[in-house]
Amino acid sequence: MFDRLLRLITNEDLNKLKNTNVLLVGVGGVGGYALEALVRCGIENITIVDSDNVELSNLNRQIISLQSNIGKPKVEVASTRVKDINPNINIATIKEFITKDNIDILFNNNYDYIIDACDTVTTKVLLIQEANKRNINIISCMGTGNRFDPSKVKITDVSKTNNDPLAKIMRKLLREINIKHQKVVFSDELPIKTSDRTPGSTSLVPSVAGIYAASYVINDILQNKN
Repeated sequence: MFDRLLRLITNEDLNKLKNTNVLLVGVGGVGGYALEALVRCGIENITIVDSDNVELSNLNRQIISLQSNIGKPKVEVASTRVKDINPNINIATIKEFITKDNIDILFNNNYDYIIDACDTVTTKVLLIQEANKRNINIISCMGTGNRFDPSKVKITDVSKTNNDPLAKIMRKLLREINIKHQKVVFSDELPIKTSDRTPGSTSLVPSVAGIYAASYVINDILQNKN
């Protein structure tokens, strides 16, 4: 299945991808596309974490969501999908909401990379803190709601973000635990202001943010061949 990929990389590179172990927290609008890109680029060892079930409101932006799987756990739906793409994949699922009380359940495995695609600020900080403590490369996705322009998505250090309320909060909380630098995916598009506490969303920005997060992992593996 990787014939077209092998026109761009070597068999040795592909084996590096296949042997890399990734923890992906959140398989919604951002994480679902990150998972898709990882699997289609050859990653075969993935643990996915999400406590939610597929809902009707997910259909406008989440790649794993279909009318036929509404009500089913996202981790199960995502696992079934990627096994249908690559039957050789070794995918583990954790249907839990991650807090300081249970975060240790994530680390029964040795990961090379963590992609944080979850929505909860406290969980994001915990993941970054654990990744730093365990010396695991992590990329964290910031806000994608209330935005329409995918060309504004980029990867940078959290200290260099702008126009992102979530990133502003993260900068403050990370400084409080003496973490000054963290790679993030963010959009510098000004969010559209609405009267609703729940952000609006399209498929345009979350999908690109997820692909950027996966590209960070893939390119880091391929550029660090030694």
